Amino acid sequence: MSGRYGRLLERLESLGSCAVAFSGGLDSSFLLHAAAEALGRRVTAFTAVTEYVPEAEVRQARRFAEELGARHVVLEIPFPEAIRLNPRDRCYLCKRELFGRILEESRKRRIAHVVDGTNTDDLGEDRPGLRALRELGIGSPLAETGFTKTEIRRHAKRLGLAIWNRPACACLLTRLPFDVPVSRDALGRVDRAETALRRRGFRSVRVRSHGGLARIEVAREERGRFFDEKLLDGVDAELKALGFVYVTFDLRGYRTGSMTEESG
Repeated sequence: MSGRYGRLLERLESLGSCAVAFSGGLDSSFLLHAAAEALGRRVTAFTAVTEYVPEAEVRQARRFAEELGARHVVLEIPFPEAIRLNPRDRCYLCKRELFGRILEESRKRRIAHVVDGTNTDDLGEDRPGLRALRELGIGSPLAETGFTKTEIRRHAKRLGLAIWNRPACACLLTRLPFDVPVSRDALGRVDRAETALRRRGFRSVRVRSHGGLARIEVAREERGRFFDEKLLDGVDAELKALGFVYVTFDLRGYRTGSMTEESG
């Protein structure tokens, strides 16, 4: 196959065997599909599961790997104590811990390389986690072959992958303020709140937790739907039943890094 996707397959085939760090999101799902096409049974998907990974993402990962027929290993990893207080370098510390475990498990299985779904758009952003990947020697075939997020969606759609329009994912720690102790209850409450909003039809949604206050963000194009009296009352009651004292709506809508705006 010619073109960028063909070059991706050639790059993956040259690895001989590989482990894909597989979150179940768009990028890692697309990469796993390509790796399975290039390497067959010589590819293994590793999904790291911690308290701050949304349950829906783990279910999506299991389902996609099963549909693809790929070998799939789920690694249950205890909450890293280094990020228990949600420090500003949490992404770096988390990646070092989780990818370190994936590397360790891969070596036990004599897998030659570990790769992840970083794309070229990620390279232009402030992502401390990328430094950890470089230090650990993790490969990024999508970035290496020039794939942008838009191109990944386009190729995934052409390949008939249902994940082609999947919204962006992020760990639940991004919903909590920096430098505040992280509890399992707080993470679970946020996860259940976002699940409740997705059940109501919102695709891109974040519930930022500020103690007893929930700040809801939805995609800008979905904001208009929120201003319905019945919906407002229902969401307010549902999130308060989860333990929030106040429920608010962020008028600017969903955006990455909004917790940094408060603490920057």
